[in-house]
Amino acid sequence: MPRGDLFPDIGPFQTGFLPLSEGHTMYWEQVGNPRGVPVLFLHGGPGAGAGTIHRRFFDPGFWRVVIFDQRGAGRSRPMGSLAANTTPHLVEDIEVLRKHLGIEKFLLFGGSWGSTLALAYAQAHPDRVAGCVLRGIFLGRQPEVDWFMHGLAAVFPEAHAAFAGHLPEAERGDLLGNYMKRLTDPDPAIHMPAARAWSMYEGSCSTLLPSPDTVANFAQDRTALGLARIEAHYFVHKLFLPEGGLLAHMNRIAHIPADIVQGRYDMVCPPVSAFDLTHAWPSARLTIIPDAGHSALEPGVRRALIAAVERLRERL
Repeated sequence: MPRGDLFPDIGPFQTGFLPLSEGHTMYWEQVGNPRGVPVLFLHGGPGAGAGTIHRRFFDPGFWRVVIFDQRGAGRSRPMGSLAANTTPHLVEDIEVLRKHLGIEKFLLFGGSWGSTLALAYAQAHPDRVAGCVLRGIFLGRQPEVDWFMHGLAAVFPEAHAAFAGHLPEAERGDLLGNYMKRLTDPDPAIHMPAARAWSMYEGSCSTLLPSPDTVANFAQDRTALGLARIEAHYFVHKLFLPEGGLLAHMNRIAHIPADIVQGRYDMVCPPVSAFDLTHAWPSARLTIIPDAGHSALEPGVRRALIAAVERLRERL
């Protein structure tokens, strides 16, 4: 039966660091039932990293939960590195981890950028995906990036003013380009304030109601640097997605069952992307949460995500 809230906190039964290509090392952990059905958690950003709260979306008696920090993010090393950090690299990293853990197929669980990466991986390796639970859909299209960089000013003018105001007035005509210059400056006195300004902007826009705790979490140095630097890098390079974007290749995963959960008032990743994805995915079910924004931890969203995992559990 679907639960109404998160499962109890639980520690991992296994953790490790896995060498990747080009000098990167991935942090990974496994939680729950070592003989359970594998589910892979894909964090957002790109660059945000995973946290202990993310273990709690899954029944630990049933699922073998695999969580990892993507290149340059969280506990993976080197922190904030942009070298050889692209979507194809992340897709291949998932394959490296899958083979390392001896897993045949995953249920994929991801929100925001995690939904983007889930789609990219599923399209590259459809035979390794048992199903998808996705939230706050981000398809990496240019209008979605433009909305984040500029359009949010229509709804969060004060947050956007603080974001743009971090740059000198002469640099505000190219927010992305000039933030990128600061975020990649080797001097922490330059890149860290820029990272905090970027990350706090995103945190301020991520919930339906104001959440000081969310903003404070986004403002932490480790979260801010990975999120802002890697997110800007991916935005500059159009998310390193294939020609035609993700929707052009949905035929590869049309048969894979999916549950999509979307906050009606998600301002970071507006609902039109979830609608477009569902329209292109015959096996997908869309649930709109009428009183939620972007965060996975808002009450309606987290309840719907847990219910979606439970529904797919019955099909696996």
